[in-house]
Amino acid sequence: MRNVTRTNRILAVAALGLAGALTACAAPGGSAPSGASSPLSGTVTVFAAASLKSTFTRLAHDFEAKNPGTKVRLSFAGSSDLATQITQGAPADVFASADTRNMTKLAEAGLLDGTARNFATNVLEIAVPPSNPASIASFADLAKPGVKVVACASQVPCGAAADAVEKAAGVTLSPVSEESSVTDVMGKVTSGEADAGLVYVTDVHGAGGKVKGIPFEESGEAVTTYPIATTGPSRNKELAEAFIAMVTGAEGRKTLSEAGFGAP
Repeated sequence: MRNVTRTNRILAVAALGLAGALTACAAPGGSAPSGASSPLSGTVTVFAAASLKSTFTRLAHDFEAKNPGTKVRLSFAGSSDLATQITQGAPADVFASADTRNMTKLAEAGLLDGTARNFATNVLEIAVPPSNPASIASFADLAKPGVKVVACASQVPCGAAADAVEKAAGVTLSPVSEESSVTDVMGKVTSGEADAGLVYVTDVHGAGGKVKGIPFEESGEAVTTYPIATTGPSRNKELAEAFIAMVTGAEGRKTLSEAGFGAP
């Protein structure tokens, strides 16, 4: 009997010790342990190339819906303009460029946090009014006398791509206007100020019936690659990384593909 009683006492003490250990491990107030992730909150500012406007607007809406308490602030412009703004201290958390050149500029300036990730590709297409008044059927047609062509400036990714296509095709264009973003080029075409404009396939896709797209073989000579990265001065790196994960993940790839973007 003495041995049985002594054994019962030992078991009781052990049980009390275990209960105390479990209590000590629990977070105060019944909350999750300190290692558990907490819901995302706050605002993330995303600087993105103009050609990403429709897709990133949709992804931002979906991100906010899945993460109540978050806000995605979007700023769209030509990639070179955005890179300059960030260099001058603009408060961007994420930068999505329409080329690797402008992303490299920020990397060399020490303004990126980590390595940029490629998430999409794009190619040029000729946009003309639905009636195609200049009867454009090929890239060479853009060089015909009297044809009013609009393109991006050379420092803008869509302009650099156009320059590469010109060299590959052996065709020299004389644009009546050079714009700072692809959306500005599209605006000239839809307003009737131009007979044709060099834009991305995705811009034609997103314009619906406002323009007619003319594919051309030489576009494959200048495939545009889109990288995305968190900026060094980011004030909300966790939220920035979460947004980038969405863009580069399955949901982002699906949205981008539906808009006409190619895989990286």
